[in-house]
Amino acid sequence: MSEMKNKTLRFMAVGDVVGKNGLSYIQKNLWHIRSRYNVDICIVNGENSAPGNGITKESAETLFVSGADVITTGNHVFRRAEVYTYLDDKTTVLRPANYPPSCPGFGSGVFELCGVRVLMMNLLGNVYMESLEDPFVTAQRILDREKGGYDIAVCDIHAEATSEKLAFAHHFDGRIDIVFGTHTHVQTNDAKILPGGTGYITDLGMTGPEDSVLGVKKEIIIKRFMTKMPSRFEEADGETVFCAALFDYDTVTKKVCGAQTVCLKDR
Repeated sequence: MSEMKNKTLRFMAVGDVVGKNGLSYIQKNLWHIRSRYNVDICIVNGENSAPGNGITKESAETLFVSGADVITTGNHVFRRAEVYTYLDDKTTVLRPANYPPSCPGFGSGVFELCGVRVLMMNLLGNVYMESLEDPFVTAQRILDREKGGYDIAVCDIHAEATSEKLAFAHHFDGRIDIVFGTHTHVQTNDAKILPGGTGYITDLGMTGPEDSVLGVKKEIIIKRFMTKMPSRFEEADGETVFCAALFDYDTVTKKVCGAQTVCLKDR
């Protein structure tokens, strides 16, 4: 780890960016938010950043220009076939590492950011989701492979079950410095430092239309629950909610020393 002017690095992890609403908000506000909260390194989950779902080269590049240093994704990453080549070319856009190796893209990477080597991992949970390689096994393999080659380890576990995310964080407590959950689009009130020193939150929440069900027009989702009939999802309109978490990392003690949520309303 090279010499740093400030001993504390602040990481911001931004919850799933949803469609035009969320992407537009990020485009207008993320650099200002980074400045307001003195953010050094910003990680954004962009798997829903394209209109209608998924991620495209255009939506990813907008996130980067707007202030993202690394983009993580999830189970919708392969929704748009046109993004496959981009995933192979762009190492700072990650897809879950526990997809088969033959899939496009990279599941982890070591990035030089603010004078430190950050190992960033992206994993997909198995509970109530597609059955992939065990994320516990995948994460351990990455840690073993990259041993000695990084200063800070960070993981986005994109998962449905809160128990799976929490168990994962406890299992790697003290070995992965920051673990944050994504996917449910609902921010949890449990940002904390675990006993072994890992900074953790079960789910970041989302950046998208607040008056919605997970970013979709609420009437559509209510009808689907009540009638059990399929329906086409449409992105909701209205004011945006921005959900994220902040993690402070002390480069002297090499420990996370702060964890807190951020929830901003566009009004």
